[in-house]
Amino acid sequence: MCAIREDGAAQPYGSRSPSPAAGSARRAELDRMLELTVRDTGVQAGAVFLQTSDGQALRLEVTAGLPAEYLAPWFGVALSSPGPVADAVRERRLIWLGHPQELARRYPRTAIALPYHYAVAAAPILTGTTAWGALLLFWPGSDTVGPAGPSRERVGAACRRLGRFLRDAADTGHAIGPGPLPRTLPQPPARKREPAEALAAADFAERLPEGSCALDLEGRITYVSATAADLLGGSIPGLIGTRPWQSLPWYTDHTFEDCYRAAVISRKPGYFTAMLPPDRWLAFELYPDGSGVSIRISPTGPVSPAGPGVASQAAPATTGTFQGEPIPVAEVYQVLHLAAALSEAVGVDDVVDLVTDEMLPAFGARTVALLMAEDGRLRVSGYRGYSYQILEHFDGAPLDFPAPPVQVLATGVPIFYATFEELSRAYPPAPRQDGLHAWAFLPLIASGRPVGSCVFAFDRPHPFSDNQRVVFTALAGLIAQALERARLYDTSKELAQTLQAALLPDSLPDLPGLDVAARYLPSVHGMDIGGDFYDLVRVDDTTAAAVIGDVQGHNVTAAALMGRIRPAIRSHAAAGATPSQALTQANRQLVDMDQDRFVSCLYAHLDLARRRAVLATAGHPPPVLRHPDGHAEVLPLPPGLLLGIDPDAEYPSTEIPLTPGTVLTLYTDGLVETPGVDLDDATAGLAAQLAQAGPQPMDRLATCLIDHARQTAPRTDDIALLLIGLATAGQSANAPPGGARTGGAWAGPERA
Repeated sequence: MCAIREDGAAQPYGSRSPSPAAGSARRAELDRMLELTVRDTGVQAGAVFLQTSDGQALRLEVTAGLPAEYLAPWFGVALSSPGPVADAVRERRLIWLGHPQELARRYPRTAIALPYHYAVAAAPILTGTTAWGALLLFWPGSDTVGPAGPSRERVGAACRRLGRFLRDAADTGHAIGPGPLPRTLPQPPARKREPAEALAAADFAERLPEGSCALDLEGRITYVSATAADLLGGSIPGLIGTRPWQSLPWYTDHTFEDCYRAAVISRKPGYFTAMLPPDRWLAFELYPDGSGVSIRISPTGPVSPAGPGVASQAAPATTGTFQGEPIPVAEVYQVLHLAAALSEAVGVDDVVDLVTDEMLPAFGARTVALLMAEDGRLRVSGYRGYSYQILEHFDGAPLDFPAPPVQVLATGVPIFYATFEELSRAYPPAPRQDGLHAWAFLPLIASGRPVGSCVFAFDRPHPFSDNQRVVFTALAGLIAQALERARLYDTSKELAQTLQAALLPDSLPDLPGLDVAARYLPSVHGMDIGGDFYDLVRVDDTTAAAVIGDVQGHNVTAAALMGRIRPAIRSHAAAGATPSQALTQANRQLVDMDQDRFVSCLYAHLDLARRRAVLATAGHPPPVLRHPDGHAEVLPLPPGLLLGIDPDAEYPSTEIPLTPGTVLTLYTDGLVETPGVDLDDATAGLAAQLAQAGPQPMDRLATCLIDHARQTAPRTDDIALLLIGLATAGQSANAPPGGARTGGAWAGPERA
């Protein structure tokens, strides 16, 4: 097992195998440290997540003050997914959400799975640049403006203590990795009570005209008065140790459990009413603290107003005949969370990662496999926990193959096997798989068309209740719809990028004395095709023209216009036009086209014999010039009007020297634009980044600049980049280390 450093390298957790006793002692110490953190920061609950061995996900390890089952949607969290703990570790910073509305705005998936009134902070557990996991803290949500919650300094100190502990454990060979299931620490009593005091408290409750009961943090009844038992229609022995929403046969909706969870998480009083058939209404008032919830139960009418300071939460009447155990509210919120996550998945790979990384722990399964129907056959698209040798049996199988994953796809009906014996009776060729004892085979059907199948397997016999089957079937429908949308997106994106790539040069000319590199990074959504373009035209042995531009808009019209304007400018360059002449002629052509679209463009005429460049701009971001001594500056070119506005516009030019070692950087605004940052400041930042990068081949420098742009802020626009370096004496212009030519180099299918 290993932790992952910020540079992506793995750091071993420890080479020696710890003894079970040592492992238990270390986990007990981790538990003690979490309890100390909750107490020291003054929060109501906390949780520790540990990083998995591959560094791609976080697993919930232990909770204090809150049942682990409440965090079931986050038993496993992919580091690439949007969520407080993942963002905290990935970005190496504290995520602070002091109000429920802020949580809902920034992390809707998290809010919909735990929709209560609370505040939360997530902090990375680090030592140096090595991440070990994350700390998650809860406290009551505040309705007031101003600072609330724990001290940030104490949160930071707690993370440092946890980081040192986990590092030291790994260094001594007793690494603590995620356990198979998260633990919930028992809540210590507020104070020890003598037997006489406890008896007096029970007598006090029995004398009250209303009923009284107490639930622990797991939702189990620890005390119930005789009046409360009578009102609920049960007996004291039959209710003690049970969860009321499970043990009361007349209660068939989620209000009780939902109100209870809201009280535990928000630490705010709650109120609801419910009807015991045929017509008796009861009012429930909930009062929480760190050890559980006290409930007062009293007769009421169908509508009962909330008392002062008590939140009213009316419940639907629970009438009719009881038809089996209701779906637990935790599973309802779990499905809502996964539905929200699937709605955010963009491409097929996103859906596959979500199913295999997050749904596996959320449903307590040991393995999951996702198979998709392609060209009349079943293909394995993703899996976790399975051996591929087993899945290979189905990979490429025709859609009439007599096996459960194919059968459910053909019939559209899910199949559940509670034991291996059931599976082997239905499908005798099924190989026995070590540690797997139950299976759920789910068809993925979208718009009446088979998309694929999903297989969950469990490490023990699992009798699937009717309601569990409903949840799994609904989940399969959500997965299928997400895959269908993702397939359409991937197809349209591929078409868009193919069209866009066809409009850009396949390579750049090889000119002696120049070291050049180009990058193009689309930021497309479906068929949103950008209009960024670049070109390098060889005029003769010592002269070239460099062009970069951006057509207004992101659609097929913008791409088509780019496909017309780039060749037009290229023809002017090849004919030896000056920058001013080339832009003037291109502008008149664009006005004549009457496209009602504008184009920004920067044109540079490179004279290698005289070591000079002449530049002109048509409303394009200014170029950045790095001098041989390493300092870089933004070139203040005389402004020119965008192409396509005024047929009589003029484009003044500027001459600059090109001494050996100079680097001229041409780019589109997607490289530097950041929401909330002034464009001049962003351009100055590019100059600083160029200076810091130091001397290196243009291909490597282009990659460095693109990677920096990706990491600093979300990019919503295309990026085009053209780097032109004047070779120094004795330097081979287009031969970086390893002999690879950099001129016009592309890296990967996105050309970046």
